[in-house]
Amino acid sequence: MKHHRATCGRVAAALTCLGALAALAACSSSTSSSSPPSTPSATSTGSGTSTAPVTSPSPSPSASPTAAGAPACANGTLQVKLRGEQGYAGGVDLAINFTNTTSAACTLYGYPGVSLVSSSHAQIGLAAKRTTTAPAEVVTLAPGATGHAQLQIADALNFPTSTCGPVQAADLRVYPPGQTAAVFLPDHSQGCAQPAQILFISPVQPG
Repeated sequence: MKHHRATCGRVAAALTCLGALAALAACSSSTSSSSPPSTPSATSTGSGTSTAPVTSPSPSPSASPTAAGAPACANGTLQVKLRGEQGYAGGVDLAINFTNTTSAACTLYGYPGVSLVSSSHAQIGLAAKRTTTAPAEVVTLAPGATGHAQLQIADALNFPTSTCGPVQAADLRVYPPGQTAAVFLPDHSQGCAQPAQILFISPVQPG
């Protein structure tokens, strides 16, 4: 009788233990199912690389606008004049002035196109050759400001008549840098109808 009671006691204790384990398992399952989902892992794109999960970007301040430079001087916005003719043995040096006549700044860069022309505006000989004594630079002209290019005109009489073919000019034809409209300035130099180089022009410089 005592052996039977002991056996029953052990069976009851085992059942109690199994019940406690079952309750613990149910609690653990409930806790796991209520946990927040983990962050998605990177996914493959199929090309051997991985991409991170797409997330909404946080707002960022707008970039400050960059100040734009002044535009190139347009056709008809410049007053073009000859200035400061200086003679030397074999020719003359003079400056071609470019003055901004508008109310806004504009820029010039590089060389003007210069040639001697007849009274009918036909070109005489070669156009001015570009010199490299001064570097080309962007010249910003404020309203009313002036830039200039140096022009050298060699004396046509320095050349043999057969290789020059002297012709009396009526004007200088000047194309400001980057422009397609010419300005005609009175100039009565002698040009060469033959391909003798008598004109030399620098890039536009400040002042």
